[in-house]
Amino acid sequence: MKKQRWISTSSVAALTTVGALLTLTPAPGAAQNLGSVDFPTSGAAEAQPHFEAGLLLLHNFEYEDAATRFRKAREIDPGFAMAYWGEAQTHNHPIWMQQDRDAALAILEQYASTTSERLARIPTERERDWFETVEVLYGDGPKQFRDFRYRDAMRRLSEKYPDDHDAAALYALSLLGTAHDGRDFAIYMKAAAVAQPVFEANPMHPGAAHYIIHAFDDPVHAPLGLPAARAYSEIAPDASHAQHMTSHIFVAMGLWDDVVTANVRARDVQNAGLEGKGRRPNVCGHYTSWLHYGYLQQGRLKDAAAGMEACRERMADGPTRGEAGYFVNMRARAVIDGGDWGVGDAFAADLDAFPNLALPYDFVDALAALRTGDAEGAAQLRSRHGKPDDEGDPRRGILLLELDGLIALADGDVEAGITLLEEAATREEALPYEFGPPATLMPPHELLAAELAALDRHAEARTAWENQLARTPNRTQSLLGLAVTATALGDEVAAREAYAVLAEVWAGADTGVSVPTVSGRSGNFIP
Repeated sequence: MKKQRWISTSSVAALTTVGALLTLTPAPGAAQNLGSVDFPTSGAAEAQPHFEAGLLLLHNFEYEDAATRFRKAREIDPGFAMAYWGEAQTHNHPIWMQQDRDAALAILEQYASTTSERLARIPTERERDWFETVEVLYGDGPKQFRDFRYRDAMRRLSEKYPDDHDAAALYALSLLGTAHDGRDFAIYMKAAAVAQPVFEANPMHPGAAHYIIHAFDDPVHAPLGLPAARAYSEIAPDASHAQHMTSHIFVAMGLWDDVVTANVRARDVQNAGLEGKGRRPNVCGHYTSWLHYGYLQQGRLKDAAAGMEACRERMADGPTRGEAGYFVNMRARAVIDGGDWGVGDAFAADLDAFPNLALPYDFVDALAALRTGDAEGAAQLRSRHGKPDDEGDPRRGILLLELDGLIALADGDVEAGITLLEEAATREEALPYEFGPPATLMPPHELLAAELAALDRHAEARTAWENQLARTPNRTQSLLGLAVTATALGDEVAAREAYAVLAEVWAGADTGVSVPTVSGRSGNFIP
């Protein structure tokens, strides 16, 4: 087995020797624990630790810090070809289908003006082969076309260098980057099959664990990703994304304690890094929104409310577009998953600067209005938006169908209302599986189940609860609904099983959040 290169005490000593140590963790001068790679290069010895740190950060999707390290490596050694390759790679985000081709080409052009000049300058065949892949990635043609060409280039590279773990890992990532229409099980399973042998050969390789998790982070395959998820937080404890990434598997399996632990760590690591850069903490972001969802599932309503309030305060302090989006999602979760239909007013905000968020914001207010008997107010909010079949995000249509169904039910048209809710659920089933908290703010099967149960159509409701739990395992709102419905059907075995899971999930819940008996229910968690 090849000797592994670690970002460790010895690496820090080498960096300190040249006065180039970059502090990216809370403790000044401390080594970063980011995983292990083995990537020999022809670059200067004093630049190599920076390159390796950049590569580790790249695998951990810490793109900004990775770019800083690669840039430092080429500052030390201006002829360090792979440092230019690495910095250019930080502008390609395959999972998110994002790419800044112009920025990447500007970096490559600093090494040499044209592709042929760059390749001619590279001193080794292996590095030249690596560099050819990035030339394909940022070559001519539409991005989707280049994604497929890059995938093929990475496949050829990994075949030529079968012992190169990074070639295989980045080939797996390039596969994931071709799923342009969302999760495609065939593509995702192939990516997992490529990354798994790397993880087995080097259990400390951050990319292998990371890409395995991405391949398996849906309710069907999540158990296959659990070993990588358990390992990844220990592989790269100083990468906030690594800490969060484990929760992709935990959410898909309904492991709420693990979800909370992972995102507390991710938030704290991220905010320590932001503080070190003189930036304000992240209170309305990816990690904090997942943490908020985990708290709600645990019944820790006070902790969830504290996070929600911090995010609301940010809305009055120059929020970014991303922060505003996470605020709207967290507000929806606070209302829907907390079961408090008045809490939306407490977490109101002026989002006129973000018109794309008007529908999800109004949706929550309309839903709350319907649940509190204000059908007219709900109809007014609904009238601000178009038809469910308007072009755009398909989840937009689902939200509108849900409102239309509930308004029809409020008007007494039961069959029309149920039909509309069934259509919303059917549309969601046609979409690729998402990861994380429900992408449709009010999960359609859960809403359908609640309305069927309210109509005493318990057998149909049970099917809808079970369909929802298949999509969102151990989601407590659906577990409670299933338990109540099973009780109404006289199935005490199913009811007790659901209540037993709730008792475990709510073991640390706030006072007042409790598991009902089979003969009745308490709490406010049913939608």
